[in-house]
Amino acid sequence: MILYFTGTGNSRYIAKRMKEKTSDDMICINDRIKRKDTGSIAVSGDLIIVTPTYAWQIPTLVKEWLLQTTFVDVEHVWFVMNCGDSIGKADRHNQELCEKKNWTYMGTAQIVMPENYIAMFPVPDEKEAGKIIEAAEPAIEQAISCIQMTKKFPDRKGHFWDGLLSGLVNRLFYPLFVKATPFYVKDSCVGCGKCVSLCPLSNIRLEKEKPVWGSECTHCMACICSCPKEAIEYGKKSKGKPRYHCK
Repeated sequence: MILYFTGTGNSRYIAKRMKEKTSDDMICINDRIKRKDTGSIAVSGDLIIVTPTYAWQIPTLVKEWLLQTTFVDVEHVWFVMNCGDSIGKADRHNQELCEKKNWTYMGTAQIVMPENYIAMFPVPDEKEAGKIIEAAEPAIEQAISCIQMTKKFPDRKGHFWDGLLSGLVNRLFYPLFVKATPFYVKDSCVGCGKCVSLCPLSNIRLEKEKPVWGSECTHCMACICSCPKEAIEYGKKSKGKPRYHCK
């Protein structure tokens, strides 16, 4: 079974590529998280978790959902994490999660995909994004091959600061940087409500046909990057940047 969480489509792209080769069932967990649905899931075999990297770990909302949800008959678990640069020492934290769930941990694969964190980093245009996705194919194929052969992913050779990034920096990242208050809409907003439907935390509502953000935000960037009118901005940090969304 393939579970994936996605904000702007990178994880969905990888999960679909894996489904093509493995024919495994594929489930998007965004709606389950949105509904606070932690009901039992029958895996009956291997489990592949495809997720973006938030501050050099899996997103907190994904980790909490995995810990709270009951999974039946899980044999082996692989994590496939996409990032704009590095997953840091996320593999260590994934292994700890597996120990809590009593799962057999089979490793974490890093897949470099186009950067989507428009609130902080430069975002590629469509042409550049296409090249990055094409360059990611060998890593995706290698991950698929390991899963098909029930092999552990190769150990990653990280840097000495990876532990700091996935540890202290991750812990500071959410309280210091993950805020919804800078989001606002321009006059080009048509009140379509797409941002409302995409938000995995139900943090956006429409008031007078314009989106209003609450205090529960995970910075998935689904709202700002999927707006059909590019009417959403994140303070001054998003101005002039392309909106990345993997179709």
